Amino acid sequence: MKVTLPLTLPALLLALALPVFAGQPAFEPSSAWEQRLRKRAPQKAPATPAKARKVLAFSLATGYKHWCIPHTEAVVRVIGETSGAFETVATTDIEQFRPEALAQYDAVIMNNTCPHGKDRDTFRDVLINKVDEFGAAYKELPLPEREALATLLYRSLVDYVSGGGGLVLLHGGITSFNHSDEFSGIVGGSFHFHPPQQDVVLQPVNPEHPLLKPFDGKPFTHHDEPYLFNRAYPKLNFHPLLEMDLGKLKPNKRVAKLPDLPRYVAWIKRHEKGRVFFCSPSHNAQSFDQPALLAFILGGIQYAVGDLACADEPLSEQK
Repeated sequence: MKVTLPLTLPALLLALALPVFAGQPAFEPSSAWEQRLRKRAPQKAPATPAKARKVLAFSLATGYKHWCIPHTEAVVRVIGETSGAFETVATTDIEQFRPEALAQYDAVIMNNTCPHGKDRDTFRDVLINKVDEFGAAYKELPLPEREALATLLYRSLVDYVSGGGGLVLLHGGITSFNHSDEFSGIVGGSFHFHPPQQDVVLQPVNPEHPLLKPFDGKPFTHHDEPYLFNRAYPKLNFHPLLEMDLGKLKPNKRVAKLPDLPRYVAWIKRHEKGRVFFCSPSHNAQSFDQPALLAFILGGIQYAVGDLACADEPLSEQK
């Protein structure tokens, strides 16, 4: 089932039981908060849509649940509405990943879709690992059929991107299939770990890039989990946008042992005919108080749907 309400029911239920994390306190996405969000959101899209666009915002977390899930979902919906760039369909229903359902969307947005630690696979969690909690409608199916469906939905998503669909991964969305080398190659890397939350300084890699103009050449500083990546990441097979200044992080023994690589937290890349946008900011909804981040996410989504043309050659191919 798909919904186009301001907040999906699971997201609202999550918001009503929000914990407080070290760093910045959780809060509910109230109507007053959304009104403030609308005032900060871009009122004009950076690119004129080639046609009416529709994106799927998928917000099911079967593992770790970021408290900002409903806020991030609201951000996607609001920036699409205020700019006129796209319509958002919000859902937690894996049936939307069947090929015939995906065909109606210009991009799929994985909103903090963190899976359970066993397989680190969102579809296997719903259908197998945590079927009692998330897959009641599938419980009576024999296990081989549920296994086959999990594979079908994953292949459907991969084929969708390969065939020209857009894929947007917001913060924990990059973990959706975190043990898959194939998915890591498609999106540019896999989540490795993060040090404790702290103020993080992000530097625009090329201030003149169309997606980075909202930052006006200035560093973007916010309180966040400093995400670090592995698997496909060392290949740097993406076009970097925001780089984290490791020198400004609090001392961390695990970070100190990392290979000497630039540490990017946002990028775009091509995958066959499709386009991918990854944006790590942010674990905390307070980051969305900064209009530059809202405009950046809007630009990234417009890139993913195919409306914003910009340099996207991978760093590994740049001279």
